[in-house]
Amino acid sequence: MARGWWRRKTASPSGTNPAPDPARDSTPASAAAPDAEAAASVARPSVALPRASIILLGFAGAVVVMFGLAAARSVVAPAFLALVLTICVHPVRLGLVRRGVPVGLATGGAIVAVFALLAGFVVTLVFALAQFTTLLPEYTPQIQAAAANIGDALEGLGIGAQQAQAIVDGLEPSRIIDVVTAVLGGVAGITFSLVVILTLLILMAMDGTYAPAILSQLRSRRAALVDALVLYTRNVRRYMVVTTALGAAQGVLNWIALLVLQVPGALLWGVLSFICSFIPNIGYFIAIVPPLVFGFLSGGWPVFIAVLLVYGVVNAVVQSIVQPKVVGGAVRLSETITFVSVLFWALVIGPIGAVLAVPLTLLVRSVLLDADPTLAWWRPATGDVEETKGIAADLSAQARAQAKADRAVRPPRGRAARASRP
Repeated sequence: MARGWWRRKTASPSGTNPAPDPARDSTPASAAAPDAEAAASVARPSVALPRASIILLGFAGAVVVMFGLAAARSVVAPAFLALVLTICVHPVRLGLVRRGVPVGLATGGAIVAVFALLAGFVVTLVFALAQFTTLLPEYTPQIQAAAANIGDALEGLGIGAQQAQAIVDGLEPSRIIDVVTAVLGGVAGITFSLVVILTLLILMAMDGTYAPAILSQLRSRRAALVDALVLYTRNVRRYMVVTTALGAAQGVLNWIALLVLQVPGALLWGVLSFICSFIPNIGYFIAIVPPLVFGFLSGGWPVFIAVLLVYGVVNAVVQSIVQPKVVGGAVRLSETITFVSVLFWALVIGPIGAVLAVPLTLLVRSVLLDADPTLAWWRPATGDVEETKGIAADLSAQARAQAKADRAVRPPRGRAARASRP
C-alpha cells in the first residue's frame, strides 16, 4: 500500500494482469532485464510540477546564485569588467589582422591599448583622490558650520537631538574620507582588482583568437545561443564605446566649466562625472552633489546655481539627446528595469555593479530569453517595444474612435437637451 509513486506500474487496459508469454519467458535474463527497464521507463508516468512550484524553485535558484556572486564579488566584478573590455577591443585586433599584422602582434597591440587606457584612468583617479584628501581639510570650518546649521534645522522639524547629532557627525570630514575609502575598497582591494583585470585581459585576448571558430562549431547544435551571444557582444561593444566617448566629453565639459567657476577640485569632479556617466538614471545625481557643495562653500549661491545649470544642460544634451540617437537599439531596456538593475547589481557585486549594470542585465537577458526562441515573446516586457509601439498606437486610435462613437450616440444634456425639446 505504501509503495512510492515512482514504483507504480501501469496496469493493462482490462485491469487484469496479462497472460504469460512462453516465448517471452524463454528470453534469457540478461536480455530481458534491459527490455524490462526500457519498458518501465516508457510506461512510467511523467509528473508535471505545479506552476507555483516552478516559480518558487526559480526564485530559490536565483537567490542562491545572487548570494554566490556576492560572496565572490572580489573576483566576479574584475573578471566581468575584463570580459567587457575584451569585447570592446576585439574589433581592434581583427582590424590589425585584416591589415596583415600577425595574430600575436595584433593581440599584443589590443592588450597594450587597453593597458594604456586603464593606466591613464588610474593615474588620473589617484591624482584626483589625492587632491580630494588635501582639499577637504581646507574647508573643514565651513563644512562643520554647515553641518551645525543642518542639525538646527532638523531639530526645528521635530527630529530628536540625538538623531540630528548622529546625522551631523556623519558630515565630519574624517567620516567623509572613510566613506570614500570604503567605497573604493582600499589600496589592497584596488591593487588586487587591477592584477585580476590585467591578467584576465591577457588570457581572454589570447583565447579570443579562437572565438569565431568556437562559435562556428557550436552553431550547428545551438544556433539560437550563438546568435544571442553574437548580438550581446555587438550591443555591449556599441553601448560601452559610445558611453565612454560621451562620458569623457561630458567630464571634460564639466571640468572646464568648474575651472571657469573656480570650484575647488574641478579635476576630481570631472573624473567623477565621467565614472557616473556609466550609471543610468542616478549617476547624474551622484556626480552633481560634490561640486554643488564645494561651489556653495567657495562662492555662495551664485556659484551653486551656475553649477546646477551647467550640469543640467550638459547632462540633458549628452544623455537625453545625443546618447539615445547614437546607441540606438543596442540596449532596449525599460527605464524601470534599468533603474532596478543599478540597485541590484550594486548590492550583489559592489559599486562596480552599478557601473556594469547594463552589460550584466543584457547578459542575463541574452542567456535566459534570447537563447531560447520559445521565450522571445518576453522581450517586450524587458523594454524591447519596437513592435509594441505600433500595437499601442492602434489601441490608442481605437480608443479615440470608440470615444467619438460613444459621444455621437449619447443623448443630449443641458442646453442642447432643452433646445431639442418642442
